[in-house]
Amino acid sequence: MSLNELQDVVYKLGMPKFAAKQIAAWLYTKQIYSIAEMSNISKVFREKLDEEYELGRRMPAKKLVSKDGTIKYLFPTQSGHFVETVYIPTAERATLCISSQVGCKMGCQFCMTGRQKFQAQLTAADILNQIYALPEFNQLTNIVFMGQGEPLDNLDNVLRVCEILTASYGLAWSPKRITVSTVGDLKGLRRFLNESQCNLAISLHFPTPAQRLEYMPAENAWPIRKVIELLKEYEFCNAELQWHEGAKQRRLSFEYIVFAGLNDSHRHRDAIVELLAGLDCRVNLIPFHTIPDSPFKAAPEQRMKEIRDYLTYKGVFSTLRASRGEDIMAACGLLTTKDYQNK
Repeated sequence: MSLNELQDVVYKLGMPKFAAKQIAAWLYTKQIYSIAEMSNISKVFREKLDEEYELGRRMPAKKLVSKDGTIKYLFPTQSGHFVETVYIPTAERATLCISSQVGCKMGCQFCMTGRQKFQAQLTAADILNQIYALPEFNQLTNIVFMGQGEPLDNLDNVLRVCEILTASYGLAWSPKRITVSTVGDLKGLRRFLNESQCNLAISLHFPTPAQRLEYMPAENAWPIRKVIELLKEYEFCNAELQWHEGAKQRRLSFEYIVFAGLNDSHRHRDAIVELLAGLDCRVNLIPFHTIPDSPFKAAPEQRMKEIRDYLTYKGVFSTLRASRGEDIMAACGLLTTKDYQNK
């Protein structure tokens, strides 16, 4: 619940008005597991809260640890489904990759979540639970909506979560610590850009409309060129200064999985440069992680470096994303809970 909703709760139960902020503090800044732990609220009101509400915290049902230190958690949802969440620690930061849906409607051919298809929306509580029930909660520095699902297809709940994470009554994070990824849902994208200051990542993968449509059905509904036109209406911070603390605007990035012989040619490099001309952005080049019964193959690392150097030389700042958690099926494109549903 937002602070306004918590104020409605305390009014309904006849509690002091200031109790709303006390409850918010217990919910969003302290690691509590029950309403009974809200020690600065009277026992009578704790019992009233406990009668009508639940904390919403559900602990992970399963944990897998990669040889590189990445951890994948399986979380139950309020509707009886399951989602996967990935904790990625490095020397400089600790990033949590969270899910927004069970499965996904977008149908990208190279993604395990897309193969699972759509099964359920996550509530705001389901999304927040992936964060607050995380054993490593206190180590977190960044959150990315890059797990299962299309975040802008569940926009109300994603925006609610972003509000709580950045609000003074919540986690009070800078929006720059949160990144939301999308294939480019145009209606949701405009609303997200107007109502949030969190960073944005666009799943590009193919720079030409015809080829993108072949492998990403969402291109039919939301053409990438229309997505680019919309993005040019907004300001983003300079790509080469993206990680500078003084940068005021949100960051814009494009995700590009590099497939051998499919989207790694000079023609594709030039198409990326042409498509993104005039945008302050970066391109994250991502290695393809093999999925069962897939015709796709990963491009060699040397080819990815060549693409990175070429794009950067042409003025499109580019980086290579390190592969993490592939041995536990936690890397980009590998998340699926198909086998856990309805059990």
